[in-house]
Amino acid sequence: MNIYPHSDARTFPTTRLEADLLVAGGGLAGLCAALAAARDGLNVVLIQDRPVLGGNASSEVRLWANGATSHMGNNNRWSREGGIMGEIMEENLWRNKEGNPVMFDLVLLDLAKSQPGLTLLLNTAVYEVAKSGDRLTGVKAFNAINETFYTVTASQFCDATGDGVLGYLAGAEYREGAEAPEELGEKMAPGEQFGHKLGHSIYFYTRRTAEPVTFVPPSFALDDITAIPRYKRLTSTLNGCDLWWLEWGGRLDTVHESETIKWELWKIVWGVWNYIKNSGEFPDADNLTIEWVGAIPGKRESRRFMGDHLLCQQDIIEQRDHYDAVAYGGWSIDLHPADGVYSTHDGCRQFHSKGTYTIPLRSLYSRSLENLFLTGRLISASHVAFGSARVMCTCGLLGEVVGRAAALCHREQLTPRELAQPVQVGKLQQHLQAAGCYIPRQRLEDPARGATVTASSEYQLSALEPDGEWQPLEARMAILLPVRQGERLPAFTFMLRARTPQPLTVTLLGSEKSGNFTPELHYAGVTLEVDEARGYTCEFDWQSERDQYVFIAFSASDAVDIALTSTRLPGLMTLFNSLNARVAKHPRQVADGDYGVEEFDFWLPRRHPGQIFPAMTLSRPLRCHAAENLLNGHLRPEQQTNAWTPALEDPAPQVVWRWAAPETIFSLTLVQDNDFDNAMETVQMGHHRAVTPHCITHYRLWADETQIAEITHNHHSVCEHRFAEPLRAREIRLEILATAGALPAVYSLNVR
Repeated sequence: MNIYPHSDARTFPTTRLEADLLVAGGGLAGLCAALAAARDGLNVVLIQDRPVLGGNASSEVRLWANGATSHMGNNNRWSREGGIMGEIMEENLWRNKEGNPVMFDLVLLDLAKSQPGLTLLLNTAVYEVAKSGDRLTGVKAFNAINETFYTVTASQFCDATGDGVLGYLAGAEYREGAEAPEELGEKMAPGEQFGHKLGHSIYFYTRRTAEPVTFVPPSFALDDITAIPRYKRLTSTLNGCDLWWLEWGGRLDTVHESETIKWELWKIVWGVWNYIKNSGEFPDADNLTIEWVGAIPGKRESRRFMGDHLLCQQDIIEQRDHYDAVAYGGWSIDLHPADGVYSTHDGCRQFHSKGTYTIPLRSLYSRSLENLFLTGRLISASHVAFGSARVMCTCGLLGEVVGRAAALCHREQLTPRELAQPVQVGKLQQHLQAAGCYIPRQRLEDPARGATVTASSEYQLSALEPDGEWQPLEARMAILLPVRQGERLPAFTFMLRARTPQPLTVTLLGSEKSGNFTPELHYAGVTLEVDEARGYTCEFDWQSERDQYVFIAFSASDAVDIALTSTRLPGLMTLFNSLNARVAKHPRQVADGDYGVEEFDFWLPRRHPGQIFPAMTLSRPLRCHAAENLLNGHLRPEQQTNAWTPALEDPAPQVVWRWAAPETIFSLTLVQDNDFDNAMETVQMGHHRAVTPHCITHYRLWADETQIAEITHNHHSVCEHRFAEPLRAREIRLEILATAGALPAVYSLNVR
């Protein structure tokens, strides 16, 4: 027994920590930053003011994480985030394809706790910073659960708090609200009626019960549902997490008035639930109960800090490629009315670019402080550009960038601004790509350090046999195929049938910008007269002026069907000119005013297991999966598939990288296909498979005649192998033993 006598006063204990990098904020951005820096050798302290990691993606808020894939609702093909953010998405799919938010918490906590060099402080809030001139030197933080103060000193700092706690306390320059249209020439800059900030949302879960459930609303519940102009959109079948538009607070101080906003959102949620349960409009709601309501709001926008580049609307819509591009985005510019649920405007105004855009390193550090990186939703961006860059998978990708940038700055004694100079930033760009982080329209230089490569076989597209299934051409459909500069496509024969004789137009389309998948160029076309089921041949009089993907597009015809194949090929895809209601209102982007955006058609894939591909015969093989692709440094399908794929009949696929003299090897990073087009939303939505079909699930690596690794049950696209002692070898051999059901594809073996 311990007895403590009376004293004049007592103090809480203080723990002192030292780090190379302090990361404040444990959302996806902060976690990815901390993991990346620790994996690159830094001693990292990650401070999170909540009991779990993940921020808005955590079980406390329960919003699905998404990014450039945009629910597979735009034209950004093969754009899912790579690196650590991609690893998190793939690991969650493997462990948690049902989308349980509590299991997603576990995935994130497990990653943090198992990472050497990373110290995690949960339930700990930063309240004070220390500076020396324009440099941060330390922070003070408090954990109310263990009644402990923490003093942490570090040489570098990363603010991933969402509200910019470090930057704010340190006096860094920041902005709130929207820029005037004339400042940056942004035509989407909102006026006063629409409002200048995005608000918060609170989500809820419902459950169907065996018996009727009574609901008595609290005294603070909204009692007049007509105060919500969009109340007629409410139904008893909606998941509460689909009601993201139950949003409010954009006209308030979204930091210091967050509690006021929370109470208003609770008022709205309980008023909505009272309407669903007790209005009599929804008889099937009798057997519904509400089993979870968020205790904290999901916050969208507050402070945005100033770096050396302010990302703006034109950067996104024009897809500007910055010299210091280190990451990318692809979500629409998604702006919400400041009055939220009480607004007469639609819940959002969304405009997409024709492809992905890049984000410069100059937007990822404070121009006010020498050693403060910015990541997540407080990067240097205008309100309009923020409307796209704010989504969580983009934030996670930015987190890895600053974590690896911090490690490079530490190793080479650079400031973030110095690293962003043209003479230095290439080191970071190459390092990111070597770690599996895709950067659009960039390449990894000499990934295999001068090796030659041979493969046991190579897939060549010559014929895909029909499997007995047919697809009605009720909507415009296209197949996406790569073609090389100077090449002519072979003639294609498709199996078609018509209920009555019909003309069918088949057009060859392309994209203006290399690497885009928006078909605005018309190259050639043919018209087929379709009647009974048989082969119909298309031949296009056209020669490609560049490496690119082209669309072979079939016009819509309710009376015509096309035969399908069961073969699924990496880097090739079927698309439909269709609508995804989560991110668009039409199958074509339509601007109802002069917003400085372009109008174009959306061409969308289908989700697993609904993906299809037409049967076909080619007059000559299309060689798009050659072994030499493994050396080109492109880590995704872009202008070409950029992958090696073995022949269907190859019983033991393998690849050999060979050097003229023995090489010293410290690490090998295998980059292979795990369907980068698949939007692996983290929670709520659920997914068909725990591993996507092309993934190599079992492989071995050999150095000369010595086996150096065997991986079973793999579910990751980027597989790094680091060696405690460097290897000396003349050749590395990859032996593929199993996939998740379809042909494998390998993009690169990055040798370091």
